[in-house]
Amino acid sequence: MQDPTKPKVLYELAGIPLIGHVLRLARNVGSERTIVIVGFGKEQVIEYISPHYSTVEFVPQAQQLGTGHAMQQTAELLEYYEGDILVLYGDVPLLSDLTINELLEVHRNSEAKATVLSAVYDDPTGYGRIIRFHDKKHLVKIIEERDASPEIKKIKEMNSGIYVFQAEYLYPALAKLEPNNDQKEYYLTDVFAQLIKEYGMSSVAIHRTLDPVEVSGVNTKEQLQDLESIYLHKL
Repeated sequence: MQDPTKPKVLYELAGIPLIGHVLRLARNVGSERTIVIVGFGKEQVIEYISPHYSTVEFVPQAQQLGTGHAMQQTAELLEYYEGDILVLYGDVPLLSDLTINELLEVHRNSEAKATVLSAVYDDPTGYGRIIRFHDKKHLVKIIEERDASPEIKKIKEMNSGIYVFQAEYLYPALAKLEPNNDQKEYYLTDVFAQLIKEYGMSSVAIHRTLDPVEVSGVNTKEQLQDLESIYLHKL
């Protein structure tokens, strides 16, 4: 984002920081608790959130060792929680209440232990790919772009990074994560492979959104401008 002093989630879209859009979504879909994992620029992030969302809880991630590692930081708060855990990202501001409610409905109706939100992009470069079983219904695994072969990169269905987990299955799986990749990171996506191995393919569900722009993240100022234009047009 070309400013090493400012956390990305505090850049504004239509006058509201990116993280503000995400917190509003969490509130709108009825989250009982909202936990924000903070790393770089955590003081600035907390300073913005606290006056606007006074019930939000914060968990520090001192080292950025991957998405799985980030979720591990919440274990003390949620390890004994009985219910569903919705995972959102602070730089994905256009997700709608409708899409998340549909994701939750699929998760609960299928009685899945975990559910993935996916989308189809003409060019999914940079995103993990959804590998489906030959029946096209079930997930086999998610392969990150950096670990994907040229053949895998041809797949257009991408992993949005937005998930729902049953807590009682998530934390035992998180405890087993290993950094078995070139980045030496703990991938949250490896939880799905664990669940499938232990409980079978039906333990993980996939919901594909029909509006792929909703799961677009922000990594550059140009992307931020593009998403703001889409947001204002939708309004």
